[in-house]
Amino acid sequence: MLFQNRRKFLSTASLAMMASLDSFASAHPFRLAYTSGYSLKVLATNWGYEGSMDAFAAAIKKEGYDGMEVWWPGSESDQKALFDALKKYQLEVGFLVGGWQSDFKEHYKTFELNLQAALANKNQRPLYVNCHSARDYFSDEQKQAFIDLTIKEAKSSGIKVLHETHRSRMLFAAHTTAPLLQRNKDMRITLDISHWCNVHESLLADQPDAVQLALQRTDHIHARIGHPEGPQVSDPRAKEWEGAVNAHLAWWDQVIKGKKERGEAMTVLTEFGPPDYMWTEPHTRKPVSDQWAINAYMLQFIKNRYR
Repeated sequence: MLFQNRRKFLSTASLAMMASLDSFASAHPFRLAYTSGYSLKVLATNWGYEGSMDAFAAAIKKEGYDGMEVWWPGSESDQKALFDALKKYQLEVGFLVGGWQSDFKEHYKTFELNLQAALANKNQRPLYVNCHSARDYFSDEQKQAFIDLTIKEAKSSGIKVLHETHRSRMLFAAHTTAPLLQRNKDMRITLDISHWCNVHESLLADQPDAVQLALQRTDHIHARIGHPEGPQVSDPRAKEWEGAVNAHLAWWDQVIKGKKERGEAMTVLTEFGPPDYMWTEPHTRKPVSDQWAINAYMLQFIKNRYR
């Protein structure tokens, strides 16, 4: 009975939140003038793409993307393929870096090497470096080491170095991220708030202060729509997800509003992923939606809304 009551409460709260956000979205369409210096660039993810780097670059150029976000390549051959494609199709790039080890010292060493290599590369200056930073179970002291390193490298390179709000990483939850941001005024983030919806099993209406602080520190957005039971809705174009979509739009709107007012550059990644992020049919594992088509839809939606 307790479990059923809890579910009823969550359902009622979510419906109320969705209704209010639906009303907000329809009553306040997002159209703002901007200060000189504002720019918007929308990037594509190669997550789930099975072709060559050249074929991927050609495909996203045709769709109208400004560039791509990819993991920093570990081999010289992969680096050559990437930079040749970027040059050939005149595309921008943002890099992902991180570590995977459970041991702090090994993890930090891998992270530092990848970060410095991405920043120091002589082929093409990235728009930013997006960090999968630390592990969620690292100590506060260990997390601080990653923050200190990224702030130092950002200042010395002049390139944005951002920490992503991502499950299993140090910014996995709203309530644990806020103290880190409060203690580190120069810390900047990539907002993938879909993860927090999943972690907190809500649309975060009960954590406004933590969310607002994160929005104020955001320089890059991963535009995927999450919901209280998962990090990715089946299809953002479907009517049943309108409430979750409007919740994310309300957050993204605040970030873009600040960038437009301050005349700052903004980057957005369309990041709907393949299975198992993408929902699949049981037994056959056939995806219920088309990942590429959804991301292409998000590209046009974002450019139309935030241009």
